Amino acid sequence: MKLALLSILALVPVAAQQVIVLRPAPAGAPAEKVEERGNAQLPDRSISNVAEPTLTAYLPDAAIANGASLIICPGGGYGHLAIDKEGHDIARWLQSIGYAGFVLKYRLPGGMKGTLDTVDEAAKAAKMPLEDAADAMRLVRANAVKWRLNPNAVGMIGFSAGGHLAAMMGITAAAAARPDFLVLAYPAIPKSLGELPATVPPTFLVHADDDRLVAAGDHSVPFFLALKKLKKPAELHIYSSGGHGFGIRKTNATSAAWPAALQAWLKERLQTPAP
Repeated sequence: MKLALLSILALVPVAAQQVIVLRPAPAGAPAEKVEERGNAQLPDRSISNVAEPTLTAYLPDAAIANGASLIICPGGGYGHLAIDKEGHDIARWLQSIGYAGFVLKYRLPGGMKGTLDTVDEAAKAAKMPLEDAADAMRLVRANAVKWRLNPNAVGMIGFSAGGHLAAMMGITAAAAARPDFLVLAYPAIPKSLGELPATVPPTFLVHADDDRLVAAGDHSVPFFLALKKLKKPAELHIYSSGGHGFGIRKTNATSAAWPAALQAWLKERLQTPAP
């Protein structure tokens, strides 16, 4: 996003659940496709053909707001977005405990092909999502005063491919767009990480041991170990059950306990000076 557009967007008043367009859809772009996989009581929409990236703001009540915020990157293999269970549901939960949640509906490159090898290959394959995530980070920080947010406490939470996107932002983004902390849920981390940069932020990771699509041992565990090699604050939770794509919804799986663990970690991070 160009600075001029950022300046214009910074003047737009945003209330909870207002949608902000990050980049207008190009002329002739195919229509966005929405598939409902849930029901009226428990929506579970899958969105594809995203040509116009947006950010949906969920700002907490002033009485409980703590000034921290998280940009939320839903998963979907870079082919679609699980916009409810890994997006709006997460934002409403964050809002209820005092955090601002921003749901990022990002453009899709059409699949994970080539994105799970080296960091350089991943950055090329995920070019559009990375641009949209960087736009979102800059926008939230540019509006921090107006939204009563701490510009130095803007994190990013991602699920599956969205976890891949958030991790890549922590590894490759310039300082102005780099998250202050990461939350990665069953993330698809590049397989060949190499040496992480010293600027990679503190990270909370959660995975299920019975995830048959993105194995914890191949993704979350190596990232955690790479963080510890740098002596970065990090926390890893691997639950016995939950599979892939458990989001934040209540189930009988042990992974249903992860939001409480994350809440405790976030509280500790807010009270701990940056490393």
